[in-house]
Amino acid sequence: MKPKPPPGCTAVGRRLWNAVLDEYELDTHEVAVLREAVRTVDQIEQLQAVVKDDGPMQNSPQGRRVHPAVSELRQQRIVLARLLAALNIPAEDASRPVRAPRGVYGIRGSA
Repeated sequence: MKPKPPPGCTAVGRRLWNAVLDEYELDTHEVAVLREAVRTVDQIEQLQAVVKDDGPMQNSPQGRRVHPAVSELRQQRIVLARLLAALNIPAEDASRPVRAPRGVYGIRGSA
């Protein structure tokens, strides 16, 4: 049985949730990673709406500055990329080689 998406997620988050779970069976820990990815996608959507409404630059006492949402948007995109990489879902394009995930290492001292 397919788990339910996180409560309060948007249509964008539900699309990601369904796209992954319609295609793959995930273990419990992978579902937790997917939940965080969905929340992150939703945050990215909200931040993009703020930047669209306010513009990427703001006036401040020190002059024109980058909107704080632009910096947070960049950070959330990095988080999303890492969460999706942690799921290690193969590329849709079968001609593209699938690389081993970064950061997976054996335990030292084991035989």
